[in-house]
Amino acid sequence: MAVRQIREMGDDVLTKECRPVKEMTPHIAELIDDMFETMYDANGVGLAAPQVGVLKRIVVIDVGGEESEPLCLINPVITEKDGEQTGYEGCLSVPGKTGTVTRPMHVVCRALNRDMKEIEVEGTELLARAICHELDHLDGKLYVELVEGELLDTSSDDEE
Repeated sequence: MAVRQIREMGDDVLTKECRPVKEMTPHIAELIDDMFETMYDANGVGLAAPQVGVLKRIVVIDVGGEESEPLCLINPVITEKDGEQTGYEGCLSVPGKTGTVTRPMHVVCRALNRDMKEIEVEGTELLARAICHELDHLDGKLYVELVEGELLDTSSDDEE
């Protein structure tokens, strides 16, 4: 496993639509492992393949907590959404910034897991927000396109 470079806003790869994964290969398995390691290293709750420069429909999510387990979603599709929540959102590809975004309060997502078996994930609150946010990445969209009002700085430290 390896920590990969996280692509940042302005990188063209973040604006492109990702391709479906047709089969699990050693390369895809390694990518998934690296995505989890990269997400944890950056203290994130989700990471999509284009954020590490790979145009594949893969996301990893770990919102933490006792009732949650790390998720690997391959070729995910949201099949249901309802309710509404508005709150601050950030992104590993937009470091040092946050903004107010409205997302569904509840989503149901159909995807393949790491074993290429179909699964259904139901999420509310933070998990619903994370699923929506990460799936947007697969279609070349960043949360900044949805921000209501100003994009805010999250720290006074300049990490460049």
